[in-house]
Amino acid sequence: MSVVIKPIVDGSQYEINGKDIYKDTNGNWVTRQELTSQELNAFNNYKKAIIENENIKIHRVATY
Repeated sequence: MSVVIKPIVDGSQYEINGKDIYKDTNGNWVTRQELTSQELNAFNNYKKAIIENENIKIHRVATY
């Protein structure tokens, strides 16, 4: 199964296989629906490679 991550608001809100994840006012990532371990691992990789990379200005859809 693949994991698709779509940016909604770069740096603060994303969709992972149809599940919303967003950054709260304390800087924590929060979901309303539980992520699978595969989805969580993919998001952590995306976060390190894309979200935390200051050289990337526009976040794109990624499939893991």
